[in-house]
Amino acid sequence: MSFYPICAEYSGAPLTEIFAAATESDVRRALGKTLLGPEDFLALMSPAALPLLEEIARKASRLTEQNFGRTIQLFTPLYLSNYCTNHCVYCGFNAKNKIPRTQLTLKQLEEEAKAIASTGLKHLLILTGESRIKASPDYLDSCMGVLRKYFPSVSIEIYAMEQDEYARLVDAGVDGLTIYQETYDEELYAELHPRGPKRDFRYRLDAPERGCKAGMRVVNIGALLGLGDWHKDALITALHAAYLQDRYPEVDISVSLPRMRPHVGEFQPTSIVEDRDMVQVMLALRLFLPRLGITVSTRENAEFRENILPLGVTKMSAGVSTAVGGHSQDGDQVGQFDISDERGVEEMCEVLRKHGYQPVFKDWESITEPAKGAA
Repeated sequence: MSFYPICAEYSGAPLTEIFAAATESDVRRALGKTLLGPEDFLALMSPAALPLLEEIARKASRLTEQNFGRTIQLFTPLYLSNYCTNHCVYCGFNAKNKIPRTQLTLKQLEEEAKAIASTGLKHLLILTGESRIKASPDYLDSCMGVLRKYFPSVSIEIYAMEQDEYARLVDAGVDGLTIYQETYDEELYAELHPRGPKRDFRYRLDAPERGCKAGMRVVNIGALLGLGDWHKDALITALHAAYLQDRYPEVDISVSLPRMRPHVGEFQPTSIVEDRDMVQVMLALRLFLPRLGITVSTRENAEFRENILPLGVTKMSAGVSTAVGGHSQDGDQVGQFDISDERGVEEMCEVLRKHGYQPVFKDWESITEPAKGAA
């Protein structure tokens, strides 16, 4: 099995016409359902849903509290390297961009780990540019030897790997995989990725499923909203998440909602995703998949992140740097993209409590014996 046939079916469908033709009756029918289909998701994202957003938001909030409580899990990214062999036109790490390239040594990594661990965070997302030569599986395995001393939960956001490579990292202590398809439009994908291994659309599309099969506890997917038709990308993201939930019920499937942010390079978003659009996508996702984790990062500004707390979000980043060594090293490192919410972990915790939410650093316990020296 593969998600590709479903992706191809909906990518080529006349979704714009279906979206525009939705009526208030379609929206109310979707709002009244327990189990929603793709047509219901489209109705909830349609212009016809706008007058009913408050009603939709109340149901989304209720479903979120039923499945997750009033909690927000916190994490932060740690960039291991920014070497990259891809030419993704929208990314600051694009191999063509003339930026300083660097990679953490294990000693530097330990300094980063200590700096992050001192904030109390227990969940870490490690990222690299997409270079197998620099950020090889051997290098990542060695990095986990350092990181598992400080963090009980480590996710990866790196190049797409084979199932056995994911399994090796699971054995090393990795428990989560984040991988964005960027856009589910295969033709546009080829334009946005003119050179490099990432150009292989289907190989990347199947990576989340390989991660599920390899034993990842959490698999997080998403599209970079603004690269193409965000309505279509949002729908197919939802269908992809539903596909994975149905086939791998033991895996915690989640979705991120990143919007394009300024970066080194000249690419401009194809479409503008307004705040209201983001809210509508989040609400539709929550009603479509009540048990879905939804992550909103520091790409979004502080005010917006606070306003959407009741609407379905379950996970947020805090104390973020998108530069290699950005947590412990001084200097003018170039980040992958600009962030909007620069608040640290303690400040984010205070904000969440003020709004009646519990900041969660760790929400699970491994049944296996922890690594020696684990915090």
